[in-house]
Amino acid sequence: MADLNPNITPDQITGLILSGGQGTRMGGVDKGLQNFRGMPLAAHALMRLGPQVSSVIINANRNLSAYESLGADVWPDALPDFAGPLAGFLTGLAHCQTPYLAICPVDSPLFPLDYVQRLAHAIGNADVAVVEAAETDKTGAIHWRAQPVFCLLRAELLESLVRFTQGGGRKIDAWTAQHETVHLRFDQPSDGSAFANANTLAELHALAQG
Repeated sequence: MADLNPNITPDQITGLILSGGQGTRMGGVDKGLQNFRGMPLAAHALMRLGPQVSSVIINANRNLSAYESLGADVWPDALPDFAGPLAGFLTGLAHCQTPYLAICPVDSPLFPLDYVQRLAHAIGNADVAVVEAAETDKTGAIHWRAQPVFCLLRAELLESLVRFTQGGGRKIDAWTAQHETVHLRFDQPSDGSAFANANTLAELHALAQG
């Protein structure tokens, strides 16, 4: 495992909010604009991520003016046809002006307020740091699962990702496997449901009531 690196500061990190999906399981709505506790999901993500980084980019493919009204730069996918999260990664890296890019999805509005700091401390000399979050199965057993859309990347990985996506690659894990990656377990008591995501309107409602 790479040495811990406590020296990466917020001014060295750009934030990226992934909101470019088709929202298929929500009936095709623009997920980032759905209401959560009185505000759009994208606004929650921006409020949580913004203080942790120097600036924030939102990756969106629809309703760009609505996202721009939140006060962040907005860029659509660099790849056609809703190519998945890596298309957003590519957009973020292409517009990143700092040495690091911290990524979060728009549909997990409760992620920790120190999420980026913890990954920055853990990345050391590695290229990528990825969150591991606890999940409880039907038997009550806890399993640790990587959450690849919650990660910190070195911005210099742009050329690697361009090559990977030009070759037809679309899976985050397959790309990060090409680089030195550290996984950090988010196991503090306050981390409980911090990475819960809402794929359906019912899940969004349940998360808001939690």
